[in-house]
Amino acid sequence: MSFLAWLVVGLIAGFLAKYVVPGEGPGGVIGDLVIGIVGAFVGGWVFNFFGKAGVSGINVYSIVVAFVGAVILLFIVRMLTKGRTAV
Repeated sequence: MSFLAWLVVGLIAGFLAKYVVPGEGPGGVIGDLVIGIVGAFVGGWVFNFFGKAGVSGINVYSIVVAFVGAVILLFIVRMLTKGRTAV
C-alpha cells in the first residue's frame, strides 16, 4: 500500500480514536493524529499476528484495523503520560 494511503487511513483512525480514548494526549490533537498514523501500523501488525489481513488500502476494513491500532496505542501513551504536565 502506498505511503499516502497509510497517512490518510491513519489520520482518519487517529481522529476517531481520540474520541474513544478519554483524556488529552501529550501532543494535543496533532499528537493524537500522529499516534493514529503509527496506530495504523500497530493495527496492521496486531491483525496479521492473529491471521487476519492488515491495512490494505483506503477502505472501511483498513480504517477499522487502523482504528483498533490507534486506540491501543493512544491508551498506552495516555497511561504512560498520565499525570505529566506540559511545559
